[in-house]
Amino acid sequence: MKMKNYLSYIAIILVVLFAACKKEEADKPKVIYEDTAKSKPTAPIDTTQIEVADLPINMEGTNFLIHPIGVVSGSGKGIKSSSDSEQSFTVSNYGEYQITGYLKNLKFQEIGKDSIYALTDKQVLIETATYLKTFADKSKQQFLVYSLADMDTNKDGKLDSNDIKSLYISTISGQKFTKLSPDLQELIDWKIIESKNMLYFKTIEDTNKNGEFDTEDKLQYHFVNLLDKDWKVVAYKPI
Repeated sequence: MKMKNYLSYIAIILVVLFAACKKEEADKPKVIYEDTAKSKPTAPIDTTQIEVADLPINMEGTNFLIHPIGVVSGSGKGIKSSSDSEQSFTVSNYGEYQITGYLKNLKFQEIGKDSIYALTDKQVLIETATYLKTFADKSKQQFLVYSLADMDTNKDGKLDSNDIKSLYISTISGQKFTKLSPDLQELIDWKIIESKNMLYFKTIEDTNKNGEFDTEDKLQYHFVNLLDKDWKVVAYKPI
């Protein structure tokens, strides 16, 4: 077999294998219900991962530093940028009063004090942490809203973007870290109505229990009065 044909043959095999892997990942249910009623599915701790903290962030008008905490592989080579051949130990991005990434935790430090403490002691994967800046300017109340995974809902042994995304809230200091969206409902969207002091959000419930979220499932609508000290979630039906 000529070298050119051989290389073409290898390339075709690699493409087929890659497509098969992507299809298997896409076909995998987002929720596996076996035994979920007994306990929340948690992912085992990966001891090969090394925690890395980004340099702290201070949201404008607040008195706290926020330290994003992520992980790199045990090889110690860091995270490779998709647009750069160099390795990087940066685990988050910041812009428009929002921290993004795939973060294991956030740590908080009041400016002028030495103590640093964690947002949570539970296993989570934080995708966004948003400071409600315009709401704070109006109400003088400072909050962070989070979208994150907190359960290994597909039971693949890890927390990642293939697990259900949930909605959480805390004060700007990281205190009162509270889940707002119901368990096993996927967060679709959320928004703030500053004039009413309200946070509205929409989730989807896997009503037919097939492990997927699709048009056969039911959308659920909720709101929270941000000035309510208990952040009580109320369901409503716009349709």
